[in-house]
Amino acid sequence: MLDLYDQIQSAAGAIRKQWDHTPRAGIILGTGLGGFADRIETSVAIDYEDIPHFPRSTAVSHRGRFVCGKLEGVPVVAMEGRFHQYEGYPLKQITLPVRVMKALGAELLIVTHAVGGMNPLYVPGDVMIIDDQINLMGDNPLVGINDDRLGPRFPDMSAPYTPELIAVGQEIARLQNFPVQRGVMVAVTGPNLETRAEYRFLRLIGADVVGMSTVPEVIVAVHSGMRVLGLSVVTDMCLPDSLKPANVEEIIAVANSAEPKLRALVTGILAHERARG
Repeated sequence: MLDLYDQIQSAAGAIRKQWDHTPRAGIILGTGLGGFADRIETSVAIDYEDIPHFPRSTAVSHRGRFVCGKLEGVPVVAMEGRFHQYEGYPLKQITLPVRVMKALGAELLIVTHAVGGMNPLYVPGDVMIIDDQINLMGDNPLVGINDDRLGPRFPDMSAPYTPELIAVGQEIARLQNFPVQRGVMVAVTGPNLETRAEYRFLRLIGADVVGMSTVPEVIVAVHSGMRVLGLSVVTDMCLPDSLKPANVEEIIAVANSAEPKLRALVTGILAHERARG
């Protein structure tokens, strides 16, 4: 990890040359949710390939830009598309943008992604506020010599998702009159979807939804001392006794349909942050 610090400073420096503000929050937009970036009062949008040490996003529906501007009057930076382990990138590189957000000044990370629902009480289009996570990706972005400039050797994960933000998110949904779930997400490597037996196993160990991202970014955010809110959009149901073949186009369409609820939660959280001062 000792080479990360210089990479972070290099990437942050390149961004500061085009946008010299200090973000209050960083936002990661996942599959089907990139259009949310259009809600940001954009000052500058930088292609990932123009930022030193950033990978290039190859996932379907991920545009691949680092957007800097304001949302709800709050300075933010947003990833319009993320990176995945299944694209062949190591977790240290996948999570580099989170460390860059922190280096730019962001103290809050809002992470969104599309997931498969395994809790039979969920339905496609639901938004789940992540309460906890399970890492089954077979790797960890903190493996290696720890750089104390970036965070502690053994970061505590008893509450990786900030309880205050979870409560605020639930209250926003109540006031906006739409249901929101709260549960546990498990991350797997992918890119193949799971077998019926694997879905049964994942449900047995306590997961409500399954995805192929987010866990590494949250680990790094906690390591960096950031507060975290995680939002999962349930795009399809993964019930082993009534499992249907997945359709990527339908998954993206459902993710897009959930955008109003996602927008209400993200903008509400940022309004809460602005009121905190």
